[in-house]
Amino acid sequence: MSKNLIIKGALILTLANIITRILGFIYRIYMSNLIGAEGMGLYQLIMPVYMLAWSISSSGFSTTISKLVSEENSKREYGNIRRILSICIFLSGLIACLISILVFIFSPYIANNIFKNENTLLSLHIMCIAFPFMAIGSCIRGYFLGMQDTIVPAISQVLEQVSRMIVIYLLASVFIPLGLSYACALGVIGMCIGEIFAFLYVFMIYNTKINKIKKSNISIIKYTTIILSMALPLTANRVLGSFLSTIENILIPQKLIEYGYTNTEAMSLYGQLSGMSMPLIMFPSSLLTALAITIVPAISEALAKNNINLIKITISKAFNITSIIGLGTLGIFTFFSSELGTTIYSQEDIGWQLLYIGFLCPLIYYHVIFSGILNGLGEQLLIFKNSIISSIINICFIYFLIPKYSLFAFIIGWFLSLVVVNLISLIKLKNKTNFNINLFNDIFKPLLCVISSSIISKYLYNISINIYNNVISLIGALFIFSIIYFILLILVGALNRKDLRFF
Repeated sequence: MSKNLIIKGALILTLANIITRILGFIYRIYMSNLIGAEGMGLYQLIMPVYMLAWSISSSGFSTTISKLVSEENSKREYGNIRRILSICIFLSGLIACLISILVFIFSPYIANNIFKNENTLLSLHIMCIAFPFMAIGSCIRGYFLGMQDTIVPAISQVLEQVSRMIVIYLLASVFIPLGLSYACALGVIGMCIGEIFAFLYVFMIYNTKINKIKKSNISIIKYTTIILSMALPLTANRVLGSFLSTIENILIPQKLIEYGYTNTEAMSLYGQLSGMSMPLIMFPSSLLTALAITIVPAISEALAKNNINLIKITISKAFNITSIIGLGTLGIFTFFSSELGTTIYSQEDIGWQLLYIGFLCPLIYYHVIFSGILNGLGEQLLIFKNSIISSIINICFIYFLIPKYSLFAFIIGWFLSLVVVNLISLIKLKNKTNFNINLFNDIFKPLLCVISSSIISKYLYNISINIYNNVISLIGALFIFSIIYFILLILVGALNRKDLRFF
């Protein structure tokens, strides 16, 4: 595969990722204002079930398909591709159907004994519809990725998000008046419709291509064995990670109740955290996720040529850009936390969450970019270990300390887990590439620029708020912050033309 094709594919997926992140962010703002903090809490509570179902039925198979299809395509064995995909679709779809049946049967137990909230029952029933479409759609997207056709998966991502938003908008007036259970179910219906439309799109495109390929006579048993030998370890890794994440999400509202909140208060607080604050904090990371995706082939190619110096330069540039974005975001959430909460969600009381979690932004973003770099270096096992370590630390803080210190315990646990996994990643990069952090250029200079920009923009905001409304004043202040921050970065030498060209 040519370098240009790799870059083109990465950029298409990057663009799709940014678009879906923006649409998803708008979707969450609309949903939170529509169903409230408690409704968002319920919606976030059941989402780990969806992710766990995806991990079991789809994650291993979609990755396996991409790899096997890519190999067979390079050999022009198109009949084998059709056979491989048929086997994967059958296995993944069968597992997804079984999960749907099991979740539907045991949904009363899950709602009442695990989630301990009967308002999740209807949503669990509806969610079961999406699993087969999600599984088969993931397999077909894996086929297109293996064929280096990234446009189809990219369009399906955007289509899924757009159809979800349209459904929510059309059905809101019907479901919201029916109560909290139906408000939560509204989000799940949107998710189901999104999965169905995305599936129909990729299936339609796939069907026009696959019908032109003759069937292969290769042994079904042979290829089933090959597929399972590759898919099962991948699935096991994803399932363990999803399972630990599910435990985290289930425990938080339960432990908040132990702290002293009522069930409604705990679910509202959890909804503010997971459905409002965290998506806002994570939104700028879409740029870094795009960067992480794009540098993987560059690092992989340099590693294949044993060009350690090029890898070191790439890591240094990526770390510099990550510091600039992470520290800039830290400044915004430190100085404008309450204003953001009020303007975006009409809830001033989430300002304290944005303030404290905002201090984690640089660490969160370093983790994103380190994962991309380690992936390019072939360190997938270390990425998985980091995920497990992070989850275990978070679960310990949630289980033992939230009943005493409320959500502050979760934030401290998250901070500690990020410090640990970032240190592990840095040590690995140091040992493998001799990478060193330039503290003065990558940390001190951007931090100085952030403080200066934040003070100036906050001062101008306080003046403009007496003349304009909150929205205009906040947008103006953030725009001024960005311009001043960018100019100062160039003036102090923390950012130059080469860095911009690299990004």
